[in-house]
Amino acid sequence: MPSTAPALRASTAPANAPVASAVPTYCFAVHSAVDPGVMPRVMELFAKRGLLPTRWHSDLVSGGGARADELVIDIQVAGLDAAEGDYIARCLRQQVHVLGVLTSVKSAPRDRVA
Repeated sequence: MPSTAPALRASTAPANAPVASAVPTYCFAVHSAVDPGVMPRVMELFAKRGLLPTRWHSDLVSGGGARADELVIDIQVAGLDAAEGDYIARCLRQQVHVLGVLTSVKSAPRDRVA
């Protein structure tokens, strides 16, 4: 069942609509072993809640050798409340091959136009 949190979900609002107030953005940095199944399992935690990340960036990071040693995924979700963000972070930490999850929250200025 989708959460009632005010996180970004599929919307019909115009892209240039002004932001009425500061909307916090919950940020996740997921560090995992290099495995092709990690990204769909991570995305599933957001998709099953009806959440659409506002940013998703992944990199294969090498410790100096020719092979990648770690997969790093940076995810941002606008409007996600702290309780749900913390819960998703705990769920991410339980995923197979996930080595660690760092979180932070940032806010956009109130007068910013999307």
